[in-house]
Amino acid sequence: MTQRITALRGGLLAAATALALGTVTPQATAQHSDTGNWLFVTVTRGERHHAETPGRLLLCDPPQGHQKAAAACAELDRVGGDIRKLEQKDAFCPMIYAPVTAHARGEWNGRPIEYHETFSNGCGMAARTGAVFAVDS
Repeated sequence: MTQRITALRGGLLAAATALALGTVTPQATAQHSDTGNWLFVTVTRGERHHAETPGRLLLCDPPQGHQKAAAACAELDRVGGDIRKLEQKDAFCPMIYAPVTAHARGEWNGRPIEYHETFSNGCGMAARTGAVFAVDS
């Protein structure tokens, strides 16, 4: 019985440490750590990722998580989940420096996904990443 309690404490400590260090998200560990294509996406004002930034869990079977989830999943499916391979869209963006940082972490076709990029403004982010980071919608 003592070994079982010690093992349980060790497992809980490891999970709490992983959450505290930001290596996993609570939503991801609680819901979709075993199967399916999913990303936990955040958009932060400024040039750094903040631990307290609220985000959205984008799920793709069926698409859900934000209003443009179906478009985001279709775009990601075309590039195998690699956000960096998304095609840049033509856009007329204002030349106003209001940086936003996009961050995504998750899994696509069994492969871990980690993406982090800062854009000069939200328009530039949308032109580069499509519907993936449409978390305000």
